Amino acid sequence: MIDSHCHLDHEPLLSNLDSIIQRSKDVGIEKILTISTSLESFSRVKEIVKKDDMIYGSIGIHPHEADQNIVNTGFFRENLKENKKIIGIGETGLDYYYDNSKRKKQIESFKIHIDAALENNLPLIVHSRDAEENTFNILNEYKDTKLKILMHCFTGSQKFAEDLLNLNTYFSASGIITFKNSKELQKIFKFLPSDRILIETDSPFLAPVPNRGKKNEPSFIDFTAAKLAEIKDIDKSKIEKITTENFNNLFFN
Repeated sequence: MIDSHCHLDHEPLLSNLDSIIQRSKDVGIEKILTISTSLESFSRVKEIVKKDDMIYGSIGIHPHEADQNIVNTGFFRENLKENKKIIGIGETGLDYYYDNSKRKKQIESFKIHIDAALENNLPLIVHSRDAEENTFNILNEYKDTKLKILMHCFTGSQKFAEDLLNLNTYFSASGIITFKNSKELQKIFKFLPSDRILIETDSPFLAPVPNRGKKNEPSFIDFTAAKLAEIKDIDKSKIEKITTENFNNLFFN
Protein backbone atom coordinates (compact mmCIF):
# COMPACT_ATOMS: atom_id res chain seq x y z
CA MET A 1 0.00 0.00 0.00
CA ILE A 2 0.96 3.64 -0.45
CA ASP A 3 -0.30 6.60 1.57
CA SER A 4 -0.47 9.12 -1.25
CA HIS A 5 -1.20 12.14 0.95
CA CYS A 6 -0.38 12.89 4.59
CA HIS A 7 1.16 15.65 6.66
CA LEU A 8 4.06 14.23 8.64
CA ASP A 9 5.17 17.77 9.48
CA HIS A 10 2.03 18.24 11.60
CA GLU A 11 1.72 17.19 15.22
CA PRO A 12 1.37 14.66 16.71
CA LEU A 13 3.06 12.91 13.76
CA LEU A 14 6.21 15.03 13.67
CA SER A 15 7.18 14.27 17.26
CA ASN A 16 6.60 10.54 16.79
CA LEU A 17 8.07 9.85 13.37
CA ASP A 18 10.00 6.73 14.31
CA SER A 19 6.94 4.95 15.68
CA ILE A 20 4.73 6.30 12.87
CA ILE A 21 7.12 4.89 10.27
CA GLN A 22 7.36 1.53 12.01
CA ARG A 23 3.58 1.14 12.31
CA SER A 24 3.29 2.06 8.62
CA LYS A 25 5.72 -0.69 7.66
CA ASP A 26 3.93 -3.14 9.96
CA VAL A 27 0.66 -2.81 7.98
CA GLY A 28 2.43 -3.13 4.62
CA ILE A 29 2.92 0.47 3.49
CA GLU A 30 5.69 0.76 0.89
CA LYS A 31 5.74 4.53 0.38
CA ILE A 32 4.45 7.64 2.13
CA LEU A 33 4.01 11.00 0.40
CA THR A 34 4.13 13.86 2.89
CA ILE A 35 2.60 17.07 1.58
CA SER A 36 3.79 20.67 1.76
CA THR A 37 1.23 23.37 2.55
CA SER A 38 3.36 26.51 3.07
CA LEU A 39 6.94 27.74 2.87
CA GLU A 40 7.45 26.83 6.52
CA SER A 41 5.87 23.42 5.92
CA PHE A 42 8.14 22.74 2.95
CA SER A 43 11.22 23.47 5.05
CA ARG A 44 10.10 20.66 7.37
CA VAL A 45 9.16 18.31 4.51
CA LYS A 46 12.69 18.63 3.07
CA GLU A 47 14.09 17.24 6.31
CA ILE A 48 11.41 14.58 6.86
CA VAL A 49 12.08 12.88 3.49
CA LYS A 50 15.63 12.18 4.69
CA LYS A 51 14.26 10.17 7.61
CA ASP A 52 13.52 6.94 5.71
CA ASP A 53 13.73 5.62 2.15
CA MET A 54 9.95 5.08 2.11
CA ILE A 55 9.15 8.78 2.59
CA TYR A 56 8.74 11.19 -0.31
CA GLY A 57 7.52 14.77 -0.34
CA SER A 58 5.77 17.48 -2.33
CA ILE A 59 6.37 21.19 -2.77
CA GLY A 60 3.45 23.58 -2.70
CA ILE A 61 1.25 26.18 -1.07
CA HIS A 62 -2.23 25.25 0.19
CA PRO A 63 -4.97 27.66 -0.96
CA HIS A 64 -5.47 28.67 2.69
CA GLU A 65 -1.91 30.02 2.64
CA ALA A 66 -1.98 31.74 -0.77
CA ASP A 67 -2.19 35.29 0.64
CA GLN A 68 0.88 34.92 2.84
CA ASN A 69 3.06 32.56 0.76
CA ILE A 70 3.88 34.06 -2.62
CA VAL A 71 5.97 31.84 -4.90
CA ASN A 72 7.01 31.75 -8.56
CA THR A 73 8.06 28.98 -10.91
CA GLY A 74 11.71 29.67 -10.09
CA PHE A 75 11.07 28.68 -6.47
CA PHE A 76 9.88 25.25 -7.61
CA ARG A 77 12.69 24.84 -10.15
CA GLU A 78 15.49 25.53 -7.70
CA ASN A 79 14.11 23.40 -4.88
CA LEU A 80 13.35 20.47 -7.15
CA LYS A 81 16.89 20.57 -8.50
CA GLU A 82 18.22 20.19 -4.95
CA ASN A 83 15.71 17.62 -3.64
CA LYS A 84 15.25 14.45 -5.69
CA LYS A 85 12.73 12.96 -3.23
CA ILE A 86 10.28 15.79 -3.88
CA ILE A 87 7.99 14.17 -6.44
CA GLY A 88 4.81 16.28 -6.61
CA ILE A 89 3.57 19.87 -6.89
CA GLY A 90 1.04 20.92 -4.25
CA GLU A 91 -1.14 20.76 -2.51
CA THR A 92 -2.64 23.63 -4.41
CA GLY A 93 -6.09 24.48 -5.70
CA LEU A 94 -9.14 26.40 -4.51
CA ASP A 95 -11.00 26.46 -1.20
CA TYR A 96 -14.11 28.62 -1.29
CA TYR A 97 -15.55 27.00 1.84
CA TYR A 98 -13.25 28.77 4.28
CA ASP A 99 -11.93 31.54 1.99
CA ASN A 100 -8.87 31.89 4.24
CA SER A 101 -7.14 33.57 1.29
CA LYS A 102 -8.61 35.93 -1.28
CA ARG A 103 -10.02 34.01 -4.22
CA LYS A 104 -7.95 36.02 -6.69
CA LYS A 105 -4.77 35.03 -4.82
CA GLN A 106 -5.86 31.38 -4.71
CA ILE A 107 -6.36 31.36 -8.49
CA GLU A 108 -3.01 33.08 -9.12
CA SER A 109 -1.22 30.59 -6.89
CA PHE A 110 -3.04 27.64 -8.48
CA LYS A 111 -1.90 28.68 -11.97
CA ILE A 112 1.70 29.13 -10.82
CA HIS A 113 1.63 25.58 -9.44
CA ILE A 114 0.20 24.29 -12.72
CA ASP A 115 3.00 25.97 -14.66
CA ALA A 116 5.56 24.45 -12.28
CA ALA A 117 4.01 20.98 -12.66
CA LEU A 118 4.23 21.25 -16.45
CA GLU A 119 7.76 22.65 -16.44
CA ASN A 120 9.03 19.90 -14.15
CA ASN A 121 6.79 17.09 -15.47
CA LEU A 122 5.44 16.30 -12.01
CA PRO A 123 1.90 15.49 -10.84
CA LEU A 124 -0.24 18.37 -9.62
CA ILE A 125 -1.88 17.59 -6.26
CA VAL A 126 -5.19 19.46 -6.17
CA HIS A 127 -7.37 20.52 -3.23
CA SER A 128 -10.88 21.66 -4.19
CA ARG A 129 -13.65 22.56 -1.77
CA ASP A 130 -16.85 24.38 -2.77
CA ALA A 131 -15.06 25.41 -5.97
CA GLU A 132 -15.86 22.72 -8.52
CA GLU A 133 -16.69 25.03 -11.43
CA ASN A 134 -13.63 27.25 -11.07
CA THR A 135 -11.33 24.29 -10.38
CA PHE A 136 -12.44 22.44 -13.49
CA ASN A 137 -12.44 25.52 -15.72
CA ILE A 138 -8.86 26.33 -14.76
CA LEU A 139 -7.65 22.75 -15.23
CA ASN A 140 -9.54 22.52 -18.52
CA GLU A 141 -7.46 25.42 -19.86
CA TYR A 142 -4.55 22.96 -19.88
CA LYS A 143 -6.39 20.04 -21.53
CA ASP A 144 -4.03 20.05 -24.51
CA THR A 145 -0.93 19.79 -22.32
CA LYS A 146 0.54 16.78 -20.55
CA LEU A 147 -0.60 17.98 -17.11
CA LYS A 148 -0.84 15.09 -14.63
CA ILE A 149 -3.66 15.74 -12.14
CA LEU A 150 -4.37 14.12 -8.78
CA MET A 151 -7.53 15.21 -6.95
CA HIS A 152 -6.61 14.63 -3.34
CA CYS A 153 -9.27 13.58 -0.81
CA PHE A 154 -11.90 13.68 -3.52
CA THR A 155 -15.37 14.51 -2.20
CA GLY A 156 -16.83 16.16 -5.29
CA SER A 157 -19.96 15.54 -7.30
CA GLN A 158 -20.54 12.86 -9.93
CA LYS A 159 -20.48 15.52 -12.69
CA PHE A 160 -17.20 16.94 -11.38
CA ALA A 161 -15.70 13.44 -11.43
CA GLU A 162 -16.96 12.80 -14.96
CA ASP A 163 -15.58 16.13 -16.21
CA LEU A 164 -12.22 15.49 -14.57
CA LEU A 165 -11.98 12.02 -16.11
CA ASN A 166 -11.90 13.78 -19.49
CA LEU A 167 -8.62 15.34 -18.32
CA ASN A 168 -7.15 11.91 -17.40
CA THR A 169 -7.35 12.78 -13.71
CA TYR A 170 -6.53 10.48 -10.80
CA PHE A 171 -8.71 10.51 -7.66
CA SER A 172 -7.59 9.75 -4.11
CA ALA A 173 -9.93 8.20 -1.54
CA SER A 174 -9.50 9.27 2.07
CA GLY A 175 -11.01 7.97 5.30
CA ILE A 176 -14.17 9.90 4.44
CA ILE A 177 -15.30 6.93 2.32
CA THR A 178 -15.65 4.93 5.57
CA PHE A 179 -18.10 7.42 7.12
CA LYS A 180 -21.76 6.39 7.36
CA ASN A 181 -22.97 9.62 5.74
CA SER A 182 -20.76 9.20 2.65
CA LYS A 183 -23.07 7.02 0.54
CA GLU A 184 -22.93 9.33 -2.48
CA LEU A 185 -19.15 9.49 -2.34
CA GLN A 186 -19.00 5.70 -2.12
CA LYS A 187 -21.14 5.48 -5.27
CA ILE A 188 -18.73 7.80 -7.08
CA PHE A 189 -15.72 5.69 -6.14
CA LYS A 190 -17.59 2.59 -7.31
CA PHE A 191 -18.10 4.38 -10.65
CA LEU A 192 -14.52 5.61 -11.03
CA PRO A 193 -12.24 3.40 -13.17
CA SER A 194 -9.92 1.25 -11.06
CA ASP A 195 -6.86 2.52 -12.93
CA ARG A 196 -7.62 6.07 -11.75
CA ILE A 197 -7.87 5.63 -7.97
CA LEU A 198 -5.39 6.05 -5.12
CA ILE A 199 -5.74 5.93 -1.33
CA GLU A 200 -4.60 8.42 1.29
CA THR A 201 -4.98 9.28 4.95
CA ASP A 202 -4.61 13.10 4.91
CA SER A 203 -3.31 12.42 8.42
CA PRO A 204 -3.36 13.72 11.08
CA PHE A 205 -6.87 14.63 9.82
CA LEU A 206 -9.89 12.51 8.79
CA ALA A 207 -9.22 9.27 10.63
CA PRO A 208 -11.29 6.45 9.11
CA VAL A 209 -13.82 4.31 10.92
CA PRO A 210 -13.19 2.63 13.40
CA ASN A 211 -10.73 5.34 14.50
CA ARG A 212 -12.89 8.32 13.63
CA GLY A 213 -12.32 11.15 16.10
CA LYS A 214 -8.74 10.12 16.81
CA LYS A 215 -5.62 11.69 15.34
CA ASN A 216 -5.04 9.96 12.03
CA GLU A 217 -1.74 8.40 10.90
CA PRO A 218 -0.50 6.60 7.76
CA SER A 219 -0.99 3.09 9.19
CA PHE A 220 -4.76 3.76 9.28
CA ILE A 221 -4.71 3.57 5.46
CA ASP A 222 -5.44 -0.12 6.01
CA PHE A 223 -9.06 0.70 6.93
CA THR A 224 -9.55 2.94 3.89
CA ALA A 225 -8.14 0.25 1.60
CA ALA A 226 -10.53 -2.30 3.10
CA LYS A 227 -13.55 -0.02 2.56
CA LEU A 228 -12.52 0.80 -1.00
CA ALA A 229 -12.20 -2.92 -1.73
CA GLU A 230 -15.73 -3.41 -0.37
CA ILE A 231 -17.03 -0.54 -2.52
CA LYS A 232 -15.36 -1.93 -5.65
CA ASP A 233 -16.39 -5.49 -4.72
CA ILE A 234 -12.88 -6.90 -5.06
CA ASP A 235 -10.36 -8.44 -2.67
CA LYS A 236 -8.44 -6.05 -0.43
CA SER A 237 -5.14 -7.48 -1.71
CA LYS A 238 -6.22 -6.52 -5.22
CA ILE A 239 -7.12 -2.93 -4.25
CA GLU A 240 -3.74 -2.63 -2.55
CA LYS A 241 -2.02 -3.77 -5.75
CA ILE A 242 -4.13 -1.53 -7.99
CA THR A 243 -3.67 1.64 -5.94
CA THR A 244 0.06 0.99 -5.53
CA GLU A 245 0.48 0.54 -9.29
CA ASN A 246 -1.55 3.68 -9.96
CA PHE A 247 0.60 5.74 -7.60
CA ASN A 248 3.80 4.47 -9.19
CA ASN A 249 2.46 5.08 -12.70
CA LEU A 250 1.51 8.65 -11.79
CA PHE A 251 4.58 9.66 -9.81
CA PHE A 252 7.38 7.58 -11.27
CA ASN A 253 6.59 7.32 -15.01
